[in-house]
Amino acid sequence: MNPKSIKGDYRTNCKRLLGDLHTPVSIYLKVRDMYPQSVLMESSDFHAGENSLSFIALCPLASIGINRGVVTTSYPDNSKEETPLGKTFTVADALNGFIGRFKVTGDNANVCGLYGYTTFNAVKYFEQIPVKESRDEVNDAPDILYILYKYIILFNHFKNELTLVELLSDGEVSGLPELEAAIGNRNYASYNFSAKGEATSTLTDEEHKANVRRGVTHCYRGDVFQIVLSRRFIQPYVGDDFKVYRVLRSINPSPYLFYFDFGGYRIFGSSPETHCKIEGGQVHIDPIAGTTYRTGDEQKDKELTEALLADPKENAEHTMLVDLARNDLSRNCRDVRVVFYKEPQYYSHVIHLVSRVSGTLKEGANPIKTFIDTFPAGTLSGAPKVR
Repeated sequence: MNPKSIKGDYRTNCKRLLGDLHTPVSIYLKVRDMYPQSVLMESSDFHAGENSLSFIALCPLASIGINRGVVTTSYPDNSKEETPLGKTFTVADALNGFIGRFKVTGDNANVCGLYGYTTFNAVKYFEQIPVKESRDEVNDAPDILYILYKYIILFNHFKNELTLVELLSDGEVSGLPELEAAIGNRNYASYNFSAKGEATSTLTDEEHKANVRRGVTHCYRGDVFQIVLSRRFIQPYVGDDFKVYRVLRSINPSPYLFYFDFGGYRIFGSSPETHCKIEGGQVHIDPIAGTTYRTGDEQKDKELTEALLADPKENAEHTMLVDLARNDLSRNCRDVRVVFYKEPQYYSHVIHLVSRVSGTLKEGANPIKTFIDTFPAGTLSGAPKVR
């Protein structure tokens, strides 16, 4: 690493607190007005210790965004850079270069990474696939955005432990006392939420049905095995959309709950699926295909699970996605294997069939490029991904 290229050299400052009186939502409600442009990432309905952590990220220090083919970076010294993507400067180059300009040492440095998102439409930067840009007229969110935050609040749900993590540069005074005081505050602002007017869609029902018929035709032709179609709905509203997130997490708890507040827009959702996880040179994808409802009756749920495992359509779809994951990982990994196959996993309202495909990064393989080469998830694209 070239010292002259460093834009931030930080050490962590941590404080551990008893977390039995706190929840991620309660703390987020207390700190979000004090620290705007924040992130809440929760795990609930978890199956193992690996899903026992939740995070709140506060106070952006630096960011990298990619939109309309231009990379925009901002740094702690308030400097900004804009660089167009091209054959000699790819998304992987941009992200790796940005990460390389920061150094973080100390306890819990592993959680002080970049928090953000890659949209489905970002596939246009990874493959030779044209993507219509008309959606930009009503949505100026970047295709890709990742942020380095000053404060991370780390929840360990199994240990009932709360850890405050702060990034400090040399000579900088800690801000943890103010953060701890905000967490200890019993009061927080509450706002109403209400829908305003009727919901609309970018497609009419007939247009969506026509797309379905077109997709079926492509399947019959043998162009694809599966196509995933979607349509956007728009609901005007007034008030606090965090209340919508709270309802979502109540009716659909999952290992991956997220609420990103970027000031001018918010992104939130709930998902049970691990798209691509890279740790210690090991990579895995957890395809989910095959779903049935839960009844609350143990015997009935067992019968539904057995029927799901025997369903030809669900089995064919699941096998297709496992093969897709194997192909994706093989681009950058060796020893690609299926760790478990069609394992029934029980969630609050549904039963999913889940597999795990794993591999070991090849020598010289780049983790960010590996993620890019698995994008998007087969469950969102269908197969094959590229025609």
